[in-house]
Amino acid sequence: MTDESQATPVPAETRCGFVALIGAPNVGKSTLVNALVGSKVTIVSRKVQTTRALIRGIVIEGASQIILVDTPGIFAPKRRLDRAMVTTAWSGAHDADLVCVLLDAQKGIDAEAEAILSKAAGVAHEKILVVNKVDLVPREKLLALVADANERLAFSRTFMISALSNDGVDDVRRALAAMVPPGPFHYPEDQMSDAPLRQLAAEITREKIYGHLHQELPYQSTVETDSWTERKDGSIRIEQTIFVERDSQRKIVLGKAGATIKSIGAKSREELAEITGATVHLFLFVKVRENWGDDPDRYREMGLEFPKE
Repeated sequence: MTDESQATPVPAETRCGFVALIGAPNVGKSTLVNALVGSKVTIVSRKVQTTRALIRGIVIEGASQIILVDTPGIFAPKRRLDRAMVTTAWSGAHDADLVCVLLDAQKGIDAEAEAILSKAAGVAHEKILVVNKVDLVPREKLLALVADANERLAFSRTFMISALSNDGVDDVRRALAAMVPPGPFHYPEDQMSDAPLRQLAAEITREKIYGHLHQELPYQSTVETDSWTERKDGSIRIEQTIFVERDSQRKIVLGKAGATIKSIGAKSREELAEITGATVHLFLFVKVRENWGDDPDRYREMGLEFPKE
């Protein structure tokens, strides 16, 4: 006989929404996404402009699903690729349900931040201010920065955090969960990112390249995952091609007797194995693709709209 008092409770109303993170390069957007999700979904690098497409991290907090749109850093565009990334960043802000504007506590409201605050005023969504790297700045300076930013733009909430040390991140997560609109979840609960594993694998290898060669190699280099094969023994075989623009760059990536690419591959393989929970066999190739920055197909592969001159 069934005890009706033990009946399954009716689930609470679910909420789900897209939250765009906008800010200048190196303000900590990718680090914040990773901290909110609790897993690595976007690459973090000393090189600016590493997040090229709207890679989303997905957070479950209570009965809410928060879909984070980690946009490319907004900066003054000079080349075609620059313009494509800036356009993508602002389209992500306009298409989201909420907008988080990130400021670097150390830099304050410099020319880049001022331009972002000014343009964000034209985005017709509720806006949240997140001041990052607060552990590096005296409290008096922080309070003055927050007051200045709120005078320039009407923010619903303000948070002071250190994404790197996770300080204040839980408060941001809870606030976003309460602020996204009511509605069903868009993604399965166990899916942390909608970026395909092939793309994530390419991003991880690209991060390792920058870690090794941030002085010698321009960020225009790109990585493509050519094949991803799950083998019968449970291991994964991945083949990737690293594209550079000149033969001199190819030699830099390979290194003396192949030492550099071997080290890059080892670090990328280690992280991919940790993410997939499987043994990974990674094979890297380096090719020259001249003027790939002017090829519309390459932009589409990165999730960017090809800008016309």
